[in-house]
Amino acid sequence: MNELKQLNEAMDYIEANLFAVIDMKKVSLIAGCSQYHFKRMFTFLAGMPIGEYIRKRKLSSSAERLIKTDIKIIDLALELGYNSPDAFSKAFQQLHGFSPQHIRKEKVSIVSFSPLSFQLTIKGGKDMNVRIEQTIPFNLVGKMKKIHLQHLGVNPEVTEIFEMFKAEDFVYLKTLMNTKPSGILCASVYLGDSYDEGTELNQYVAVATTMNVDRTKWDVLSVNVKSWAVFTTIGDFPHTLQNTWSRIYTEWLPSSNYETVEGPTLLWNESANTSDVNFKSEIWVPVVLKQ
Repeated sequence: MNELKQLNEAMDYIEANLFAVIDMKKVSLIAGCSQYHFKRMFTFLAGMPIGEYIRKRKLSSSAERLIKTDIKIIDLALELGYNSPDAFSKAFQQLHGFSPQHIRKEKVSIVSFSPLSFQLTIKGGKDMNVRIEQTIPFNLVGKMKKIHLQHLGVNPEVTEIFEMFKAEDFVYLKTLMNTKPSGILCASVYLGDSYDEGTELNQYVAVATTMNVDRTKWDVLSVNVKSWAVFTTIGDFPHTLQNTWSRIYTEWLPSSNYETVEGPTLLWNESANTSDVNFKSEIWVPVVLKQ
């Protein structure tokens, strides 16, 4: 698989430049995708943001250099990009549990954070129900609240957003719907590269429209995404939905001709009856064909 080969070549580049400047533009070029897509893919596949991975690899390798060479701690700190030995020592101790001076003097055990490589795992299981949809620019109009990411179960903070609406609000919003995707939507806008439990994101409950609205009453998000990969899920809520979300990034995207682009991810639910064992949802992921 060419994508897998390119991804591992990108990891080799990072490893070869741990004590130099790591050019993220070059990393994504080697991986054969945009920086945005690479960062998102890496986070889902590795379970941590690329920045955290690089930081841990640098600190792990620096401990080995302290033990095996006579490099000065201040020189090592500057080589790793820290502004001062104190900043380096603090980060070092957080990972290893000891200061650089203590490890060099006492030769205690260090935390080994090994280089990462990816391999393809063939999984048996269900096909993914996916289609590609094209849309025109539109606005998401509704209510927005900053919430915290929750991987499993129903997120009570999302429920709180629905409680912000009056019955007549939904009646009005439905009169605005004049473009795809239709229906009441949950839109997630991530504020960084982390997808760890508890990460903050902006969550909208809204409808898609091209009509003008009173922005003093409604939260409005402009969306200029042209293509979406739409995944239909049918099963118990929210387990089936969350399982599909994971498979999108670990199975479908690595083997498809598409990569993610900047924009909100959308969720449409067919009904409010989440107890239905055949609960139907759609996940809309902004994508573009790989160059």
